[in-house]
Amino acid sequence: MVQIGFYINQSICQGCKACSVACKDKNNTKVGINYRRVYTKEEGTYMQQPTGGIVHNVMSFYFSISCNHCEQPVCVLSCPTGAITKRDENGVVTIDKEICVGTQLCVKACPYGAPQYNKETFKSNKCNFCIDLQEKGEDPVCVATCPLGAIEYGSIEELRKKYGNISQIKGMPSATITKPNLVITPHRDAKLV
Repeated sequence: MVQIGFYINQSICQGCKACSVACKDKNNTKVGINYRRVYTKEEGTYMQQPTGGIVHNVMSFYFSISCNHCEQPVCVLSCPTGAITKRDENGVVTIDKEICVGTQLCVKACPYGAPQYNKETFKSNKCNFCIDLQEKGEDPVCVATCPLGAIEYGSIEELRKKYGNISQIKGMPSATITKPNLVITPHRDAKLV
């Protein structure tokens, strides 16, 4: 089995959300359901100096994330019907909507917020790595759409050889929980201390 995963070059992501919009369009999801999300992280303060003037330690960055098709997916373990499986051939985690009964246990279990619950269909779904496009030789829409080339995909082993082993940045849950198949080049302000 070749496990595929995502590479996110957070250091160049500008937060345009083209990846999120393209994913939403491809999957025809309703308002509030986003299989790929782009988060903005802002922190710091402005400080008035006793001698006059203002000094700041303000920082911000963006981060694009979807399902990480984890090595140890807690969504699979939480599903009471077996609707969520990890494919043997590529490690992609999928939800069979025919089997899903909408318990939302996967939604509660996933530390990354990947499974999304649809209140109209009473079922959960999530990023399936655009398997349908990959089978036609095309890239996932998030990869194809990013104007800066900040998202790549491929064999996680090859991505780690090329970009390193960072799979967690400031504000993310511990990578030890699920062992995500994700590699990140962090923004300078997002590095874990």
